[in-house]
Amino acid sequence: MPTIAPSVLSCDFANVQRDVEMINNSNADWFHIDVMDGVFVPNISFGFPVLKAINKHARKPLDCHLMIENPDQYVAEFAKCGAAILTVHFEACTHLHRTIQLIKSNGMKAGVALNPHTSVDVLKTIIEDVDLVLIMSVNPGFGGQKFIANAIDKVQETRNLIDASKSKAVIEVDGGVNLETGQLLINAGADALVAGSFVFGSQNPSQTISDLKQLSVG
Repeated sequence: MPTIAPSVLSCDFANVQRDVEMINNSNADWFHIDVMDGVFVPNISFGFPVLKAINKHARKPLDCHLMIENPDQYVAEFAKCGAAILTVHFEACTHLHRTIQLIKSNGMKAGVALNPHTSVDVLKTIIEDVDLVLIMSVNPGFGGQKFIANAIDKVQETRNLIDASKSKAVIEVDGGVNLETGQLLINAGADALVAGSFVFGSQNPSQTISDLKQLSVG
């Protein structure tokens, strides 16, 4: 069964606690938190007060995806706010190995995200050091975008790299995930699926999470 991480970016902000409780009581595994700075991506999202508020009620790990420039300066603060997994973008890190070590030294699992245009080859020298690889199947910055099909090939390439290097990293995919694309991604080797508008835009978000959770290789 895949790990399911509903994206809180798509929840109803007038009823955040209600939606957090829905995720708590569902078959979801993680809370996916998209953090944007308006510089690395053309949008702004959660700050630390909102993250602390979510963490106060969340009973599952916070999977934080940083779409920000200079993430190193905020690593310790994310740890204080309760992040269990901290994922930074390859494209935003000048000294990626140092950033990964900084995240781990603050007691969190470390992930690396790749934009749609970035080759999986850039992971070769870091794959044994990371806990998670996040393949973006849309351009980062906005929810509800159309799935970019070459993400399926990138998942397969990442799976091959992980297997060859004996890395224990999990493969997560974010963007345009639904039951159809989710099945293709699981078949290609994905371990974790992020779903935002597909979950929160459905008639029964909890059931939609369960449906995603039931996907299996086939």
